[in-house]
Amino acid sequence: MTRTAPAAPVVAPPSDLALYTRAARRSAATIIHEYSTSFSMATRLLAPEVRPCVEDVYSLVRVADEIVDGAAAEAGLDLDDQRALLDALEDDTERAMRTGYSANVVVHAFAATARDCGIGVELTRPFFASMRRDLSPVDFTAEELREYVYGSAEVVGLMCLAVFLHDSPVPDATRRRLENGARRLGAAFQKINFLRDLAVDYTELHRSYFPGIDPARLTERQKLALVVDIDCDLGAAADVIPELPDNCRRAILAAHGLFAELSDRIRATPAPELLAHRVSVPTRAKLAVLLRATTGTLR
Repeated sequence: MTRTAPAAPVVAPPSDLALYTRAARRSAATIIHEYSTSFSMATRLLAPEVRPCVEDVYSLVRVADEIVDGAAAEAGLDLDDQRALLDALEDDTERAMRTGYSANVVVHAFAATARDCGIGVELTRPFFASMRRDLSPVDFTAEELREYVYGSAEVVGLMCLAVFLHDSPVPDATRRRLENGARRLGAAFQKINFLRDLAVDYTELHRSYFPGIDPARLTERQKLALVVDIDCDLGAAADVIPELPDNCRRAILAAHGLFAELSDRIRATPAPELLAHRVSVPTRAKLAVLLRATTGTLR
């Protein structure tokens, strides 16, 4: 007796919106790989279900950053044009977060993640406010710097944490600890980048982020005080990494390790040299950090 093979299940093609969202996310993913080898390497350690969402967050952050940090100016846009572009990007982002659609594929990808993971305007508005602050290059007060770092970096950590915890809920007390850790890690990343980018920020963009410090006359004592502050942030972030869900822990270990390595290299670099070249981590050292992260080791 001949048996008839079971019919293959019929798979419905994706809807127009699902297809567009998939294409938007693939477009967003290219940005992190083009702009940041370190973050790109770290995100490969994320679980497959959360990696696209983190790439969506990063892509919007990167596009906004390019408006205020170089690409837009290089294209010939003056400060007023850059402000208008940034305002339009924020408006488009909030509209897409409400409606679930944008003609801008980066905004659309971010909005899809925001709607899925509960990221709201309480995080996007401080981010855009900090980006807008970069278009007014006057010296920061201590309070202005805290607000800037919160909007430019800490909220990005909170967005990523919302992604990580979306399908891995934790008790409220644990969430609060993780939120503090995400903020401290974001702050450390931003402060390290202030020191790495000192030459470009000061000489080309005419920015001075550290109150009371003249970048052109940065002393070794001032630099070391800044590094100690960064290391305190990194230490606070490290304390909560073991409480993160499995979907992200190794990737966060890798990102933490890469920036801890940068902090060490900045500490070892004479202060005047920070105005001459950008401190980086060689590929071999990056690979060593990633190897440690895969085994669950910080240092």
